[in-house]
Amino acid sequence: MIHYHGTPIGGARQDAARFLMGRHALVPFPRQDDMGVVADVCQSFVFDNGAFTVWKQGGKLDVPGYIAWCEQWHRHPGFDWALIPDVIEGDEADNDALLADWPGHIEGVPVWHMHESIDRLVRLGNEWRVVALGSSGQWASPGTEPWWQRMSDAMGALCDENGRPPCRLHGLRMLDPTVFGQLPLASADSTNAAVNCGSLSRFGMYLPPTAAQRAAVIAERIESHNSAPAWTKQPAQESLLCSLF
Repeated sequence: MIHYHGTPIGGARQDAARFLMGRHALVPFPRQDDMGVVADVCQSFVFDNGAFTVWKQGGKLDVPGYIAWCEQWHRHPGFDWALIPDVIEGDEADNDALLADWPGHIEGVPVWHMHESIDRLVRLGNEWRVVALGSSGQWASPGTEPWWQRMSDAMGALCDENGRPPCRLHGLRMLDPTVFGQLPLASADSTNAAVNCGSLSRFGMYLPPTAAQRAAVIAERIESHNSAPAWTKQPAQESLLCSLF
């Protein structure tokens, strides 16, 4: 599984470069601070359209500007793909219209939002090489019991009898071993390392002295884990579903 670390990385620019060296990065359209470093030192990178920031902070997604940015970078050998613009709380018609407008020569990845129908997920899985899974609506927090119930329903519909999805799956904000360790993801992302490298209390008495070193410790703990090879409903999920009926 590819572990994409969200940028920008805090601290001095040389510290960010040390952290990103040889890793995989996710660069958000609204915060391109580390793009130069990412292009130079990362194994690969993906682009985030900034829909999550718009969802949380308000505003409007600059779709033409985002596509122009992707045009600038998509021929770089480290470019893997870009998230196709989406409206997190939008309806399926809104998001399907955005898929139809995406330029076909740029490797794009559609997002299935968990409040959308599972039928849409199955359709996307059969039409696209990679599909991103996004937590939304009443399932906005990955790893909660309701979230796992919804994810179990989705994986049950999408995967075959051997638990294999028809496409590669990317987990948005799912770079947590307790989450991706139970899902057949090809990749996942989060800003865990970038955000929590400033949280000194989580390191106890043995504190790495720089933000980059603290981010590296967090990242290495995450990267030591892999995703599940196939979807298998876990006992805890089985018992949770049984308790609901």
